[in-house]
Amino acid sequence: MLAVMAIAVLTFTACTKKSETSDGVNDFRIQRGTNLSHWLSQSEEIGEARAKHIQEDDFERLDSLGFDFVRLPIDEVQFWDENGNKLPEAWDLLTNAIRLAEKHHLRTIVDLHIIRSHYFNAVNEGNANANTLFTSEESQQDLINMWYQLSDVLKGFSNDSVAYEFMNEPVAEDHEQWNQLIAKVHKALREREPQRTLVIGSNMWQSYETIKYLKVPEGDKNIILSFHYYNPMILTHYGAWWTPIGKYTGKVNYPGILVSKEDYDAASDTVKAVIDENKYTTQEWNIDRIRADFKDAIEAAKKYNLQLFCGEWGVYEPVDRELAYKWTKDMLTVFKENNIAWTTWCYDADFGFWDQQKHDFKDKGLVDLLTAK
Repeated sequence: MLAVMAIAVLTFTACTKKSETSDGVNDFRIQRGTNLSHWLSQSEEIGEARAKHIQEDDFERLDSLGFDFVRLPIDEVQFWDENGNKLPEAWDLLTNAIRLAEKHHLRTIVDLHIIRSHYFNAVNEGNANANTLFTSEESQQDLINMWYQLSDVLKGFSNDSVAYEFMNEPVAEDHEQWNQLIAKVHKALREREPQRTLVIGSNMWQSYETIKYLKVPEGDKNIILSFHYYNPMILTHYGAWWTPIGKYTGKVNYPGILVSKEDYDAASDTVKAVIDENKYTTQEWNIDRIRADFKDAIEAAKKYNLQLFCGEWGVYEPVDRELAYKWTKDMLTVFKENNIAWTTWCYDADFGFWDQQKHDFKDKGLVDLLTAK
């Protein structure tokens, strides 16, 4: 019996130890993934419906398709009530999901997506005052305390298997506000988990344009730099009701000049203003534009000698598939050219490729592109 117990302990230790290479860098290597969105984040599902939303066959499917990791967004309201008490059901779903991911050879980035003191779309929805994170010491300590509790539960998972993205799409008015918060949260987490891989994104919706202002904690090689990319929005968010450009109903061209003069003239004044702001009628959009947009992010990764990761990119479901595929091919080419890891937005929601209701692919063409088939 003692021998059996010893073997069990050794086996558990082997599965959960925090391994690292001789230079102190984890083996958290990622390349191709997707977001398991609208499950433990941005969803009102609870109980049985939430439990059944993502199950083992989803992880098995992603592994068989050739994906090697998932980004798993979680929201404060799903994990803590308004008094800060844990909501056990969500915690069980999270830890079980990570175990299933490991079972099917997938790494996991746990992404704290929305918290009560910060919502990335609050500005766009005219409720910027809801974001107290960057002006309130109490809100910042609440964020750190959330990660203390997450760490207490997740620290048993291998550093090679699980990484932490401690906040999604910051929208600080000043880039230095975000840099200062990064330093705070980084210090707090490093005191608890010195080797855990941390994913850190740029300010203003994790924009490629602001990554040059990002200050990365020095000397820490277990960091992944992250940015998001949905440009040109008039293509990727065509018909998206929650965005101003989603009100455009004319034709979109890609590659090339996105909007013709004829379609521009037929648009409303509100839509024209967005088109003008983004120069959709005068500037060409193609693979070279994508390469140019990625330049600062690529340079930042080289500067810090860190892995670069595009945590969100994708095309809204109603978008013409021929255009969607052209843009997707260009994105994948630039990712490959620069060894940029990525997770699509997303697996099974309105930017996704899988239909949970029909239990079938809703966009097999997209899947074939993403998996290089």
